[in-house]
Amino acid sequence: MKLRQTHPIEVAAAKADISRATGYRIAQDPRLPSQKVQPRGRRRPDPLEAIFDIEVVPLLKEAPGLRPVAIFEEILRRHPELSPGVRRTLERRIRSWRAQHGAEQDVIFRQVHEPGRMGLSDFTDLSALGVTIDGQPLAHMLFHFRLPWSGFEHAHVILGGESHVALAEGLQNALWSAGGAPHQHRTDSLSAAFRNLDAATEADLTKRYEALCAHYRMAPTRNNRGVAHENGSIESAHGHLKAAIRDAMLMRGTPDFPDLTGYRAFVDEIVGRRNAARAKRIAAERAYLQPLPANRTTDFEEVIVTVSSTGGFPLRKVFYTVPSRLIGHRLRVRLHDDRLEVFMGGTHLLTLPRGRAHSDGRHDQVVNYRHVIHALRKKPMALLNLVYRDKLFPRPAYRRAFEALSAQLPEKMACKITVDLLALAHDRGCERELAEEVDRALDTGSLPDPVALRRLFGPDPADLPSISVLPVALDSYDALVANACVGEVA
Repeated sequence: MKLRQTHPIEVAAAKADISRATGYRIAQDPRLPSQKVQPRGRRRPDPLEAIFDIEVVPLLKEAPGLRPVAIFEEILRRHPELSPGVRRTLERRIRSWRAQHGAEQDVIFRQVHEPGRMGLSDFTDLSALGVTIDGQPLAHMLFHFRLPWSGFEHAHVILGGESHVALAEGLQNALWSAGGAPHQHRTDSLSAAFRNLDAATEADLTKRYEALCAHYRMAPTRNNRGVAHENGSIESAHGHLKAAIRDAMLMRGTPDFPDLTGYRAFVDEIVGRRNAARAKRIAAERAYLQPLPANRTTDFEEVIVTVSSTGGFPLRKVFYTVPSRLIGHRLRVRLHDDRLEVFMGGTHLLTLPRGRAHSDGRHDQVVNYRHVIHALRKKPMALLNLVYRDKLFPRPAYRRAFEALSAQLPEKMACKITVDLLALAHDRGCERELAEEVDRALDTGSLPDPVALRRLFGPDPADLPSISVLPVALDSYDALVANACVGEVA
């Protein structure tokens, strides 16, 4: 256009490197091609014109949370003559109406984080991953800790639900892994931990949480209940971590692990790789963290129990067996998330896996056959109707053996042979190997033979010869030394 102001059309077109015809066309209409395009009008009648304002808008006003698909189904019910193809049109109309007339929505305010200022933690459910331990489904959660400035993460597999014990154990593991403590710690309201508690119990739980933070000189904070985005810096990280675990599990080929230790090592490796990618930033934030105290603080609950004549004690709707020599004694039990530490006075006696009651309230049992096998030898028929019989068998092979024996032999004989198998596994330390032999026999349609199995797994200790070693006089060694010296001289 500047050239046209000082030159004829032909000259201006030549200088602009366009044809003369294009020059004349631009002179007649200087608009851009995009400005000349007329908006396409509707080619077909609007199927929603008669009903959107009259029927759809009132639904949107009365129930703002209605999904477009629900409105679509309702409109089709009222107007069966409409084609299902109007769904996309309806969804676009609803989206446009809500943008102009809908209610105000909540706004997420992204925060600026300072190094070493805050640590965030929360629990997340991993049941969708379908993890199994030796073929058995693993009900568990993940305690997830994060330093938002550097992105440092720590994850801890939790076997129970949200609780102070799980929080205390997971948080302390995270702090010692990070090499320091932030100045503040924020968690959710621990809704599962506070649920159905009276005021006194909730106050005690709050006091314990504050004492935990005070031990590491962290200011304790909690989110408002039902406001998850207040912990958004870790809520969003949940999805990324779970996706990483899921991808690694798919590459592994199976969600089954031989034991809990292997699964925890698997999760630790994934978290370690994610932290390695942020190593420089994590190292920089460590300089701003508070130094750790000399020791950890309490990450367990402690209760006093008495061992009954049944060879164990009930605790939190779970019955635990212990060696029968402890019957009648009062024990001090420390409850951790995944285990029980049993003490008599200040002496540690044993560690038991922690059990939990069924979701429907039924009691459960944690049984170790080694604790009661000596008594079952004297009373094998007690096995028949034993309350915790199914939990007594350490491996499925022993349960299979009892069922097969009961189906083909008298009850007394079936119980005796089953107890003999358990005793053999205990005495010879061959629980897994014996289970394999029992499975092999059952697979061939035969019953396990205790006599043959006893010969297979070594001689009976009572049949071993007694060997006496006579003491040797110490001066005989002097004679040996003297003979050796004579040989060297010769």
